[in-house]
Amino acid sequence: MAQLIKMQDYISRYEQDIYRYPTQYARLKKQQWDKLKAAYQAGELDRLYGEHNAGDEPVKLDQAQDESKSLMKKVKGMFHRTERQEAEAEELVMPDRSENPNIFSLRFPFRPASIDELKQNYLNQLLRFQMKWGSSTLREKSFVDRSFFLDERLRFFLQRFPDTFLVLYKPIFLLKNAPIEVDVILLTPVEAWCITFLEAEEDAAFSGSSDRFWIRRHHKQPDKKVLNPLLSANRMGNIVSQLFSLYEVNVPIKKVILSRNGYVDFPEAPYDMKILDKRTFPEWFERMRATQSPIKAQQLKAAQALLEYCQTTSSMRPEWETEHHPTEANEHAEP
Repeated sequence: MAQLIKMQDYISRYEQDIYRYPTQYARLKKQQWDKLKAAYQAGELDRLYGEHNAGDEPVKLDQAQDESKSLMKKVKGMFHRTERQEAEAEELVMPDRSENPNIFSLRFPFRPASIDELKQNYLNQLLRFQMKWGSSTLREKSFVDRSFFLDERLRFFLQRFPDTFLVLYKPIFLLKNAPIEVDVILLTPVEAWCITFLEAEEDAAFSGSSDRFWIRRHHKQPDKKVLNPLLSANRMGNIVSQLFSLYEVNVPIKKVILSRNGYVDFPEAPYDMKILDKRTFPEWFERMRATQSPIKAQQLKAAQALLEYCQTTSSMRPEWETEHHPTEANEHAEP
């Protein structure tokens, strides 16, 4: 499951510390899957994760919830400590079930018929977890548009690619005080893919050219003009290239026009633009999924370079509003 490091202008846990959270997520995901799989094979899934077992504790990544209230008071007095100390404290504070983006609360209203069905259910619940990490930090959160929870393309990237892939989904870059929204940037351990979707009805055919508009044809629909996707892909590629150059990131940049359910006819496509349609997409997709490389230092450096220029809008979590009132915060500080 790829990691959502940025979504539009929502605040992200990853932009807070890109060198920490990718490896932490992969580790926690594996730990919880191993526990879940063991419970399933032992026939204890209903007892441990049943939807109606209110007395059972959900799967947690940290200590018990009853410790969190006192710990929260301690952490509120740590504003002047080092970032490392605050990060360590965060792991203890996170067990608040209501707003906690660091807990896997798993519920299974029925027993999955197979390991594959169990894994798919687990991935669906992990999607919510990723959405939280991609829209909140310990102190702040953004209000996510509900459409993103139903976004098939976002789900495609998060659920169908390896954990080592980092996704920026429709990020908004702030360059020269001008916000610019792009499509999808997929950072693999060895490459940066700038992906622009070109999808319509099943088996739609697109005629490409250097003109401002392309033609979409379909056997059940009249012909229609669509904006040339090269414009979006090239703009995204230029932004990524400039930021990589600025931060001395040595990662190859690939630009892609992606049509998973249709066909693209563009014999004179630019040499630096990859066209993936219904004929060529499956092979590329399987090759990407088979990637075995671990997360690389240059990959994280690339992510940091991009996140530095992403626009972010967020609000302080209510429990941290005392940060703006030093006197009140100091009352809870450790002696």
